[in-house]
Amino acid sequence: MVMATGILSIGFSNLQWPLLADLLFGIAVCLWVTLVLLSAARAWQYFAAVKTDLLHPRMVFSYFTFVAATDILGILLSLRGNASGAIVCWLLAFCAWCALLYLSFSVLTFLTHEHNVNIVHGGWLISIVGTQSLVLLGARIAPTLGAYANAMLVEVHMLWGLGLIFYGIFVTLFCYRIFFLTLKPDQISPLLWVVMGASAICANAGTGLLATNTQLPFLAAQRPFIEGLTMMAWTWATWWIPMLGLFFFWKHVTHRVPLQYESALWSSVFPLGMYAVASNRLGLAAEFEPLEWISETMLWVALLAWCMTWMAFYSDRTKLLRTQH
Repeated sequence: MVMATGILSIGFSNLQWPLLADLLFGIAVCLWVTLVLLSAARAWQYFAAVKTDLLHPRMVFSYFTFVAATDILGILLSLRGNASGAIVCWLLAFCAWCALLYLSFSVLTFLTHEHNVNIVHGGWLISIVGTQSLVLLGARIAPTLGAYANAMLVEVHMLWGLGLIFYGIFVTLFCYRIFFLTLKPDQISPLLWVVMGASAICANAGTGLLATNTQLPFLAAQRPFIEGLTMMAWTWATWWIPMLGLFFFWKHVTHRVPLQYESALWSSVFPLGMYAVASNRLGLAAEFEPLEWISETMLWVALLAWCMTWMAFYSDRTKLLRTQH
């Protein structure tokens, strides 16, 4: 919810729609505070359930949404001139990222008993989203860090490369799983959109690095390399959009599986918004206007998806309350 709402706020800020951007910013902040408090209460009262999630290979990667959501919140604060709040968000997200990264890979290494690619799913790539979100916010706050600015720039370049490596590993396993093994309709989840969203945020983070001014020669020498990989990441994300549409058609039209609300639906809204923002920033960096047209179109599509997901969420909660009463 926070990631989807926040990226739309960033997108409409880029398009100079301040009222809509501020409205979405307010909603994102309220959602972040609410969900952090609820998550803390759940960890306090139901620690065993949280521990089970953290030690489950299909669930542990979902906790990287906290990293990405906190970084998105930091970007929103930075856009509104709150540099201190943005720095705090980056530090909080980075600490959570470090803990989750080594926990998740330890779970895969030591606790996974299903030693085949059937365990792979789109949610694993949320770890890449979390990694690249640190790059986006880190590149933005670096100029405010004074003597530590160069250290932050080195850090975000390292994180960007690490995110690309993780993406290459996970997407290879994921593509093998869906293209070469039997796929059932119930295995098609909105989490599949994270495959596109992770590539889009890699492209967005790349444009963030290109926009930075560095006095370190070895970072400046990497700009052509970053430009090429950024374009490739955006192209790969673009290729996935029609493919994901085919998956949706195959599940809900061909096999007539009813479309119902599930929390994973938010995982399809955020990638649309991230793709729109990445297209806008790449268009500005490349001085190629058609990319900005694509960006504006996709942003309105993402807003429509956001509204429809909220309606589905409200309807689902209403039915649940009626059932309980």
